Amino acid sequence: MRRINADYGLSLNTYHDLYNWSTQNIDLFWSAVWDDTAIVGHKGSHVVDTSASPPENPPWFTEARVNYAENMLRERSPHKTALVQAIEPEPNHPNPDFRRVSYADLYALVSDLVSAFLAHGLKPGDRIASYSSNCIENVAACLACAAIGCIWVSAAADFGAEGVFERLEQVQPRLIISVDAVVYNAKVHPHLPKLKDLLAKLVDRAQLRPEVVIVRHPFNVTTRQQWDSSWIDWSDFVAEGQDKKLGRTPDGEIEWQRLDFNWPLWILFSSGTTGAFNHLSYVVSAKTPGSDPNFVKVDQSEGSSSFSMEAKKEFVICADLQPDDVFFYYTTTGWMMWNFLVSGLTVGCTLVLYDGSPLHDPAYLWRLVDELGITIFGTSAKYIDQLAKVYKPAEHHKLSTLRHIYSTGSPLAPHLFDFVYEHISPNVLLASITGGTDICSLFAGMCSALPVFRGEIQCRLLGMAVVAFTPAGTPAGPDEPGELVCLRPFPCMPAGFWPLPGYGSAEAVEAARKRYQDAYFSEYKGVWLDVWIYHGDHIIITRSRAGNGGGLIMLGRSDGVLNPGGVRFGSAEIYDVIEHCFAPTTTHAAHTVVDSLVVGQSIAQGTDERVVMFVKLLEGQVLTEELEKRIKAEIRARRSARHVPARIIQVDDIPYTVNMKRVEVPVKKIINGAPLESVNPATLRNPECLAVYEEIGRKLRAEVA
Repeated sequence: MRRINADYGLSLNTYHDLYNWSTQNIDLFWSAVWDDTAIVGHKGSHVVDTSASPPENPPWFTEARVNYAENMLRERSPHKTALVQAIEPEPNHPNPDFRRVSYADLYALVSDLVSAFLAHGLKPGDRIASYSSNCIENVAACLACAAIGCIWVSAAADFGAEGVFERLEQVQPRLIISVDAVVYNAKVHPHLPKLKDLLAKLVDRAQLRPEVVIVRHPFNVTTRQQWDSSWIDWSDFVAEGQDKKLGRTPDGEIEWQRLDFNWPLWILFSSGTTGAFNHLSYVVSAKTPGSDPNFVKVDQSEGSSSFSMEAKKEFVICADLQPDDVFFYYTTTGWMMWNFLVSGLTVGCTLVLYDGSPLHDPAYLWRLVDELGITIFGTSAKYIDQLAKVYKPAEHHKLSTLRHIYSTGSPLAPHLFDFVYEHISPNVLLASITGGTDICSLFAGMCSALPVFRGEIQCRLLGMAVVAFTPAGTPAGPDEPGELVCLRPFPCMPAGFWPLPGYGSAEAVEAARKRYQDAYFSEYKGVWLDVWIYHGDHIIITRSRAGNGGGLIMLGRSDGVLNPGGVRFGSAEIYDVIEHCFAPTTTHAAHTVVDSLVVGQSIAQGTDERVVMFVKLLEGQVLTEELEKRIKAEIRARRSARHVPARIIQVDDIPYTVNMKRVEVPVKKIINGAPLESVNPATLRNPECLAVYEEIGRKLRAEVA
């Protein structure tokens, strides 16, 4: 604030003053972020067209040339730890050693991977996919991918092969990096059967034969005899890079591909609420290290500039992360928080990677805090809720190093703020944060210059012109609920839905462009059209206190996102399984599902939800125990255990709008207690069927009361 005041002759006094200035002067603000956080690369004079509206998704820093990985690997010290990998104990390995990599070693590993990728013919724009756990090798591969301008695609190891196939079929990776095993709930789970299933599907249904590199689990779970002969061992792949030394300058520096600031960095897969679960429903983030990047603000140039820039803003300016911080976030590689965590390298701090269950032994993560000196602890609201029921960390651990605790995935209830301050530490900054996969960054979250108010997110983050809008499309007042919208462009807006221009046919690119516009800019069509980006969160912005400009209270998703246990996914992921396995053309009559509807029911005093599925069967057919078990089994196998509905209920009809869209949100409201009168019947094709859902809702609420 002092620097902005000095540079522009201003007299800003509070955070809210600075926030207002940052959103009203987006060109000056993001230029200052670049300078203040020392983004590595060529900046140029252009920042953004300030007259452009969000639907135009204006280009940022068009003269800039930057690389995400270069900005992540500025630190090169052999004495500074970059990554620590902790593995969940299991009976044969009750005290697994920590794996540590210094910044110098990480840089050397990335250099070797760059050389190996180039030796295998990879070039800017090619996709490299990961089907892996949260391990050191995965981070290094992501950085090497960005270093040469390839596009990173990640799927968590707990995803089913069918779900991963649906992703990779569309983005056509040249190479897949996979682990051979993972540990979860103190058990070793072989991963190669799922990998083989995935590869068979890619060959049979997509005629795709990517190269495969296997990362061996430290517990030595498999042997080469169990592998396909074409697979490459990670150590051999790295050795090939060491031998060929491609992509390096004469003095040994990586030849960073400093690309356009808006070049794609990675592809993230949305919850499915932006459209059907198909090739047009995935958000691709692209922008590099200096502004608001697409995918975690680490790189948004022909390599990652915007992502780096947003990470710098969030971590350096707002959160005050320091090089001596030890940063942990519990996440899988399929959640945007993994990208968020990796971006901590831009600060030069130590990242802690964890492969395992968070609550099988509720003490384990808190032992890590003491043993590794963790200062920044990131998790989900659901984890804190479950922890509060079984364990009080402060009674068993010192936790003296903790500075910040971050929580996301779902709203953090007020009583959980109490739990953190009473039973973890009274001295931490507890930051509930909110953003999205599509922007891979935050709209609102932490600020070390502001107090924490119980039950609230501290503030709207600098540069993000967030307001709450009423259904009429007008700004809501303080303490009045509304939809989260963003009125000004920001660097980490998603580049678009896949395929981007140059990566698909003209028809597919145009369809993706239209889907992108419909997803974010059509909600308030006719009211200030093309002024904002619509995100789908229901919020309250509170009255300003202590100069914060108002905190945020998250009321939940306003769309059909499902969020059991803090794990968010779209209903389309479940519909795809039903249509594939139980449609009349794919199964015999006894196992036919004519139609289905999936919604979330609030449980545990609003701190969690469970998935409820309604099914319409052939006339005269009854939902049998056998059919219910088969539905659950197929969903578990093709998606994950988290996708499996807690309840499957037969109904006579599924409600649709007059435009033939499933009516998820009104049904969700009704089963959670909203009156029928809250639904406008004029918008529905068959409103008479809702009375049944009202009665079912009463029974469902009684079950969880």
